[in-house]
Amino acid sequence: MTNKIFIIAEAGVNHNGDINLAKKLIDAAATAGVDAVKFQTWKTELLVTEDAKMADYQVQNTQREETQFEMLKRLELSYSDFSELKTYCDNRNIQFMSTPDEEQSATFLNGLQPIFKIGSGELTNTPFLRHIANFGKPVILSTGMGYLSEVEHAISTLQDAGLSLDMITVLHATTDYPTAPEDVNLRSMQTIANAFPGITVGYSDHTLGIEIPVAAVALGAKVIEKHFTLDKTMSGPDHKASLEPQELADMVHAIRNIELALGDGWKVPTQTEKDNRNIVRKSLVASKDIVMGSPITADMLEIKRPGNGISPTRWDEVIGSIAKKNYQKGELI
Repeated sequence: MTNKIFIIAEAGVNHNGDINLAKKLIDAAATAGVDAVKFQTWKTELLVTEDAKMADYQVQNTQREETQFEMLKRLELSYSDFSELKTYCDNRNIQFMSTPDEEQSATFLNGLQPIFKIGSGELTNTPFLRHIANFGKPVILSTGMGYLSEVEHAISTLQDAGLSLDMITVLHATTDYPTAPEDVNLRSMQTIANAFPGITVGYSDHTLGIEIPVAAVALGAKVIEKHFTLDKTMSGPDHKASLEPQELADMVHAIRNIELALGDGWKVPTQTEKDNRNIVRKSLVASKDIVMGSPITADMLEIKRPGNGISPTRWDEVIGSIAKKNYQKGELI
C-alpha cells in the first residue's frame, strides 16, 4: 500500500450466495473508484457449530428464524467461485480481497491475494493469527468488540510469527450493523496509533451514511473499509448497513478531497496565496506629508493596502526612526 488512502469496498456476503450478483458488486465498486473489493470466504462446516444462534442484528436484518449454520451455508460461495471472482476483478482493474474465516480458506486465499484482511471475530484467535502471519504478507486487522489489551496481544502474535510492524494495519471498528454514531468512538483509532508507535491505523465503518469514514480520514486513517450493496432493501444480514453504489462513489470522492486537503502539514503560503499577498496584506503609509530628516511618529502613519511596502510587523522599528526622504500623504513608506 502507498501513502494514498486505501479504500476497501466491503461486498462481504451481500452477494446473497449468487456469483452473478457478486460480479455486479465488483462492477459497482470499480465504477465508484475504490482500490479493492472484498468478500468473505469460509467453509460453513469449519466455521460454526450446527446449533449456533444468529446475532440479534442478523435476525432483525434477515427477518429469518434460522441458525448461523443455516444462514452461512445459504450465503457460502465455493472456492472455484472466488477464483472466478479474482479473474473478474483483474479484468475490471480492481484489487480482489477476501477475508478468510478459518484456516483452510486462508490457505486457499493465499494464492489469490497480496494482502490479508483479518476480521474482528478472529482478533483473539491466536492459532489463526499465526497461520495468517506465516504467509508473510501484509495484514489488515479489524478490532471490533476488542479491548486495547486484546489488540496488543494480536499485534504481538503477528510479530512473533514473523511480521514486522510496518506490515500490520489496525482498523478501529464497532461490530454492530448499523452502528449508532454515539457508539463509533473514532478517537479509539488515535488511541491505537499512540499505543503502538509506527503502526498504520484505519477504520472499518458500519454506520449509515458516509460522513464518519470521511471524518476518520481527517483523523489519520490510512485505510477505510465500508460495506456496500446494490440495494439496501435486499434480504440479508448486512444490506441495511451498507452504501448503495452512488453513495459509495460519493464517499470515495469525499475521501479523495480530504486526502488532498490534509496536505503535508507545513505552514507556508501556497503559490496562489503568494500571488495574493500584496493585494490583501497592508503596508505602512504616510498619513500626512513627512519632511526628510523628521523623526517618524505614530500620528504620521496609517496602515493600508496594498502590501508591497513596509509591513506593519515593523511598526515598532519605524516609529522613532528618521525619514530618509520626503513623503507625501498617502505614499507608501
